[in-house]
Amino acid sequence: MEKAALKRSLGLWAIVGLGLGYMTPTIVFDTFGIVSEETNGLVPLAYLLALGVMFFTAVSYGKMVQVFPSAGSAYTYAKETIHPYLGFLVGWAALLDYLLLPLVNALIIRIYMESAFPNVSSWIWVVGYVAIVTAINVWSMNKTSNINSILVVFEFVLIVAFLVLSFVRLSQGMGQGTILTFEPLFHTNIEIGSILAGATVVCFSFIGFDAITMYTEEAVDQKIMPKAIMYTVMIGGAIFFIASYFTQALFPSVSNFKVIDDTLPEIAFKVGGQLFQIVFLSGAFAATVASGLASHSSVSRLLYVMGRNGMLPRKIFGYVHPKFKTPARNVIIVGIISLLAIAPTLELISSLINFGALIAFTFVNLSVIAHFVFKHKRYKTKKDILDYIIMPMLGAGLTGLLWINLSTESFLVGIAWTGIGFVYLLFLTKFFTKDVSSYDFGKMEDPQIIGNVAEQTKGELAEQYRGVH
Repeated sequence: MEKAALKRSLGLWAIVGLGLGYMTPTIVFDTFGIVSEETNGLVPLAYLLALGVMFFTAVSYGKMVQVFPSAGSAYTYAKETIHPYLGFLVGWAALLDYLLLPLVNALIIRIYMESAFPNVSSWIWVVGYVAIVTAINVWSMNKTSNINSILVVFEFVLIVAFLVLSFVRLSQGMGQGTILTFEPLFHTNIEIGSILAGATVVCFSFIGFDAITMYTEEAVDQKIMPKAIMYTVMIGGAIFFIASYFTQALFPSVSNFKVIDDTLPEIAFKVGGQLFQIVFLSGAFAATVASGLASHSSVSRLLYVMGRNGMLPRKIFGYVHPKFKTPARNVIIVGIISLLAIAPTLELISSLINFGALIAFTFVNLSVIAHFVFKHKRYKTKKDILDYIIMPMLGAGLTGLLWINLSTESFLVGIAWTGIGFVYLLFLTKFFTKDVSSYDFGKMEDPQIIGNVAEQTKGELAEQYRGVH
């Protein structure tokens, strides 16, 4: 009987769409008040700094995804290039933010629905939303991608509408009263420490370019992955920067906002009135659902790879549904975790996300050096030195700079989570007497998993392309 495997059905723009959906571009308006207060009115500069850090890291992801075309992302790269034990701990740390992101989306949906229907019990919205997202992810990756694409397009249209209205309001004298101004990027009260702190806050917005590496085994051609990663980073970064620039120009100070923690509703109302506020909130709702679909499917695939390799119980986490060709059990597990959104606050959960993400980013950069320089001796030409030493070192250094600016709460919870992972690793390896490299990819993968698309018929490929495009 043929072993079930993930289905190769995603084209370049389908994967980019999933990455952008994961990044939730409208989050720039939700967090504007927090970041503006943190940076003293220099939100675009914080996004520009974060984009620079993510650029170097995205280049490293592009290199590693070609070497290891597996759905394991940072976990796989660290495991295969540095040490299996370290790879496990990197994957475990990354699980923290991957598991929390679907929960955050469920929580945001709960907040939106509570404000619209205050007399309805909160748990109803969480359970309903999680059930729908889980069902779609179990059913088909194509369905997830197609629905995500529709939601992302709707979101982009509304952002363009916001930019047009912002142009009009600035021309009429609102805020800075001019479209071209350096005030959102530089002024006399600038503080480097505050900008770094702001960049640390906004860097979680970029989580999405790394998450799409989870779809490597479902790409119609794994060679498109480096391009998909870079497109996601640059398009997402451009949206964040432009949107935050116009918003900062319109609102130089946060003193006029009633609610600093989530300024999106007030921004929409002040720029376009009540009707635009309603429409824009619907776009934010769509963006959150798109992010929920993408983040839910991504973490399910990380769990799948760790289960397939025996790092987690294989019968549960390494399972692929024979009909739907999705890691159905993992999707359901993530859905159950997302139900925790019934209770906590958005501030509590979102403050914990960056720990695992920045750990993963750092070790992806270090994996490039370990693989190309130490293993394959690629340091004899100027191009090799630039590509495999200077670029990843800049990526690791800049990521580390953001990491040390994390909040104390994020550090404490992140360290506690990593400690749990370390204890589990001791159990898994029988106190390091068992080499986890014995969990070999080759012993568990069939040709379809490692990318032998040639075995699929032309009719199957044509059907997949039609499904995506």
